Amino acid sequence: MIQLSVIVPVRNEAEHIARVLDRLLAQRYEPDKLEIIVVDGMSEDATPQTVQEYVQKHPNIVRYFENPKRLAGPARNIGVQNAQGEAVLIVDGHCIIDNDDMLASVSEAFTKTGADCLGRPQPLEMKDATPLQWAIATARRSRLGHHPDSLIYSDQAQFAPASSVGVAYRKSVFEKVGYFDENFDACEDVEMNTRVDMAGLTHYFEPAIAVRYVPRKTVQGLQLQMQRYGRGRIRLWRKHRHTLSWKSFAPGVFVFGIYCLLLFLILSFVVNVFGAGWLPGTLMIAKSSLAFFGLYFMILLAESVRLVFKQRRPDIVLLLPVVFTLIHINYGWGVLREFFFPKRFERSASEPLSSDCG
Repeated sequence: MIQLSVIVPVRNEAEHIARVLDRLLAQRYEPDKLEIIVVDGMSEDATPQTVQEYVQKHPNIVRYFENPKRLAGPARNIGVQNAQGEAVLIVDGHCIIDNDDMLASVSEAFTKTGADCLGRPQPLEMKDATPLQWAIATARRSRLGHHPDSLIYSDQAQFAPASSVGVAYRKSVFEKVGYFDENFDACEDVEMNTRVDMAGLTHYFEPAIAVRYVPRKTVQGLQLQMQRYGRGRIRLWRKHRHTLSWKSFAPGVFVFGIYCLLLFLILSFVVNVFGAGWLPGTLMIAKSSLAFFGLYFMILLAESVRLVFKQRRPDIVLLLPVVFTLIHINYGWGVLREFFFPKRFERSASEPLSSDCG
């Protein structure tokens, strides 16, 4: 087994952190070759106290550092800079680890493939989920609900671009490409993995190191998540222009088109009220828009029905089109917001330091 450092960036994870640390400590891995580095973003709950209890119980394995900048990028960098292992693995403070050999699989994959970094699937946990969570998880697994090029729901081991799934790195990777960009408060992992690909380093996608995530519990949580992803993609494009892709920008164009359409129709209505008649093309634009949105919702409905039959969950058939629409509109709003008004947005205190960016 290789000397492995597991980095756990956290902020306000008192509800989950003990479970994550218990699962990491229960791994079938040689204790003298493992360290767990928890980096806390100035939590306002009991997270620091909980972690310190583990530090006292397992002083040779668990280490604790503070992250004054609070965001995930700085947390990862603090972990990497203090890591003593040959390789580092990023594990979020609210994920679900249901495989006692997950860390052993990380070591085996590095040794077997010789890859510079590893990626993993990030499926959503469905146990005890509410209908809304079922709908969110089901939609996110669909190609209409996450970036089509992402491997986060794949189960095929393969060499592939690191893109958005790289989570484990040999320490030598950071010497070659640098650390996580701390100007990103979303998609910092995608930006890092983009530099890994640009440097020609090798990446192996290993399903055996998968972890699970709990779907967002509320509509607001889903909205915030998707807006962050949209903003992150624009920042990625600004730094690495070759990442321009219609798949990333399509939701932004979609939302921009809605705003333009509404503005035109309101303007035409106002002009007509004042007696100047409807603006030229109003009827044609209105009919074309109705046809477009009719087709859009038919596609969403067809995919929703397909997924309902596949999941055998008829109770989410009406929720799925709504969830798909929320994903597209909020991701698109994040794209537009960052494109036209770029600035640093502070993470909501309710948002975890998650890397589930797909």
